[in-house]
Amino acid sequence: MADFIDRLKQIYRTGNVLTRLIFINVFVFVVLKVIGVFFTLFNVYAFDLITFLGVPSHIPLLVKRIWTLFSYMFVHEGFLHLLFNMLWLYWFGRIFLQYFSGRSLGSLYVLGGLAGALLYVIAFNTIPYYTEMGRGWMIGASAAVMAIVMGAAFYRPDTKLNLLFLGQIKIVYIAIFAFILDFLSLGSPTNPGGHVAHIGGALLGYYFATRYKSGKDITAWMSRLIDWFVGLFKPRPKRAKMKVKHVRKETDWEYNQRKHTEQEEIDAILDKLKQSGYSGLSPEEKRKLFDASKK
Repeated sequence: MADFIDRLKQIYRTGNVLTRLIFINVFVFVVLKVIGVFFTLFNVYAFDLITFLGVPSHIPLLVKRIWTLFSYMFVHEGFLHLLFNMLWLYWFGRIFLQYFSGRSLGSLYVLGGLAGALLYVIAFNTIPYYTEMGRGWMIGASAAVMAIVMGAAFYRPDTKLNLLFLGQIKIVYIAIFAFILDFLSLGSPTNPGGHVAHIGGALLGYYFATRYKSGKDITAWMSRLIDWFVGLFKPRPKRAKMKVKHVRKETDWEYNQRKHTEQEEIDAILDKLKQSGYSGLSPEEKRKLFDASKK
């Protein structure tokens, strides 16, 4: 058992942001389930931990539990809810990371979750259909995941996924289909808050993709905020006794643009490979194709 836990710790430490987001969601789910078992065994019914972490629609309560704007997007009550959210996050997160950095993925996840929570609170305090339902609360990573889905789909709409029985389908069609389903479900009594939040996350993801194509990264400020927060828990490194040459760190924008350019070069080489075969490639093109295959 100890070896298994150590292996999980190693995967988390060496994994990218996508891996860590999935680990955090699964870890929170397991911990809450274990605590729930003890609450049941000892008849602790006065305190519901899940609702304590879920974002409430009642604004005065939200002000008192402001942390729920962040905590709710890592909390799931049912296994299937967790499973489907993590599958969507994994599939589209991998596509997203082909063109963007891990910092952008993590920041968009948080921003998508915040957008979903904000739209949920607004809707349940202004729209008659929802206000008549009374006070409630919401949990789940769906809004955050939808931001990743829409961000990847509308930045690279021609990217395709192989779906069972359907074959290759452009991810933009999958994203649009998911959005339409949520929109048509806004009047459903089943999970009304969830569908509203999905719309909020989806709109944020779409806005991210369109603004990024225009040269504006809306996740930059969140990336800096997350870096600052994570830095609070890191031990400060000792000052170096000898002077070292400063090398400017590549920004998220430069990193993402470089990855985008490299991907376009590889796509062009693959098109040439289909037309003239491997022998038709130049030595430089063969080298680039070989280097890309090792990544």
